[in-house]
Amino acid sequence: MAHDVVLIPGDGIGPEITTAMRRVVDASGAQIVWHVAEAGAAQIECVGTPLPPETLELVRELGVAIKGPVTTPVGTGFRSVNVALRQAFDLYACVRPCRSLPGDGSRFRDVDLVIVRENTEDLYAGIEFAPDAPEVAELARLVEASGQRPFRAGSAISVKPISEEGSRRIVTYAFEYARAHCRRKVTAVHKANIMKATDGLFLRVAREVAALYPDIAFEDKIVDACCMGLVQDPTRFDVLVLPNLYGDIVSDLCAGLVGGLGMAPGANIGADCAVFEATHGSAPDIAGRDLANPTAEILSAAMMLDHLGETEAAARVRAAVTATLAEGTSVTADVRLAQTGSAEGAVGTAAFANAVITHLA
Repeated sequence: MAHDVVLIPGDGIGPEITTAMRRVVDASGAQIVWHVAEAGAAQIECVGTPLPPETLELVRELGVAIKGPVTTPVGTGFRSVNVALRQAFDLYACVRPCRSLPGDGSRFRDVDLVIVRENTEDLYAGIEFAPDAPEVAELARLVEASGQRPFRAGSAISVKPISEEGSRRIVTYAFEYARAHCRRKVTAVHKANIMKATDGLFLRVAREVAALYPDIAFEDKIVDACCMGLVQDPTRFDVLVLPNLYGDIVSDLCAGLVGGLGMAPGANIGADCAVFEATHGSAPDIAGRDLANPTAEILSAAMMLDHLGETEAAARVRAAVTATLAEGTSVTADVRLAQTGSAEGAVGTAAFANAVITHLA
C-alpha cells in the first residue's frame, strides 16, 4: 500500500538532510508518494509568509508530513513555523525518544527515555504583549485589583494558559504510549510548588489520570529536581510528560544525554494529523556543504513509518542507522569526532545515507 506524505525540505541544511532521509526511506521497502511543499524564510520573499497557505492545505489534506529544520529569527521577525504548524493542526503531543546509539559520544550508555511534551498551551501559546502595549496597563490594573503583587512598569508580559482539557489529553497520551510500548513508568514534571494555579492544575490532572492506569508506575518531579536527576542517572526515568516550556528544555537536555540534537528524532501528533521532524536547527553556517548529520531526520522518518503502519520498514531503518554508526567508517564529522577525538576520515551527508542504504540491503 502506498502512503501519501508531505515533504517540507525547510531552510539551511534542511534540503540536504531531507534528501538523505528520502533516499533511505525509499530504500526501506515502504511505498511512499512524496508531495514536496515549501516553508521557511525563503518563502517570505516569494509569497510574503514563511508558511504558505497551500502548504498548510496540503498537510491538512494528506494528514502526514515530515519536515526539515526551519530558521526562526531570535527576538524579532516571524514566529516559529514549527509552532504555527502545531497550532494549525492541534498537534498537541510532541514525542521525542532519546536512546543511546553507538558512537554518540555521550558519557552515558543505555539511555532509553521518551519525552511527551504538551505542544499547544503554556507560555509557548504565544500570547504576549510588548511593554508599550495598552493591554499591559490593563493587566496591571487587574493584577493590582486582585490583591496580588504588582509587576514593574515597562514589563513585557507573556500569558501562561494551562487547561484541564489540554493537561488531561497529554497525560492520557503519555500513559497510552507507555502501555502500547511496554514502558514501566510515567513521570509528570512540573513546578507546582511555586506555580500553584497552572502547574498545580497539571499535576492534579496527572494524578487523576495515573489512577486509571494501575499497571504503569507513576511519579511526579519538580522540574529542577528532574533535570538534576536526569544528569545524575537517566536510567531512573522512562516516559516523562511535561507542559510545553519545560518539555522543550528537558527534551534538549535528554538529547544531550545521547549525543546531541543531531541524534534526536521527533514527532508532533494530533487527532487527525502528524508532522515528523528532526529536533535540531537549520545550521545555516554549514548549509550546502554536505556536512550535516542526517541521523535525526532519518530516525524521525522511522517514527513516521511506525505511524503509517510500516513497522517492519521502520525497524529496518533503525537497525541500518545503528549498524552504520557502530561500524564507524562512514559517519559525519560530529560522530567521528565523538568516536575518535578527531574529525579525520569523516564523510558527508550523502555518503552517510549511502552507508545506511547499504546496510538496508
